[in-house]
Amino acid sequence: DQAPATLSPRVVQVIRNAIGFDNLLMSDDISMKALTGDLTDITRATLAAGCDVVLLCNATLKDRTQVAEAAGTMSPASHQRAEAALLARKTPLELDIRATEEKLNSLCGGPYV
Repeated sequence: DQAPATLSPRVVQVIRNAIGFDNLLMSDDISMKALTGDLTDITRATLAAGCDVVLLCNATLKDRTQVAEAAGTMSPASHQRAEAALLARKTPLELDIRATEEKLNSLCGGPYV
């Protein structure tokens, strides 16, 4: 179809069925202004297309409230995928900055500035 992927039930079905992705599916950032319409309509269309959550990065509190109200309560399937995503989180390994800088310097052939 001609809809952007975030708003396309067909694309989401390809992601879910053809690709087999059954994890939490988050939209692109709807604050990027790539989609037309108001935030309420975009939020509802995104969720109706099959995304589990809507990403809104740069916005006022008023806009965030508008999106949260438009999103409403997560569906049971979305909630289950969100819980699975949270359980899959791992604590990152400690980063040895000095060793990493030395490795970068050796790869770059000298001090990286």
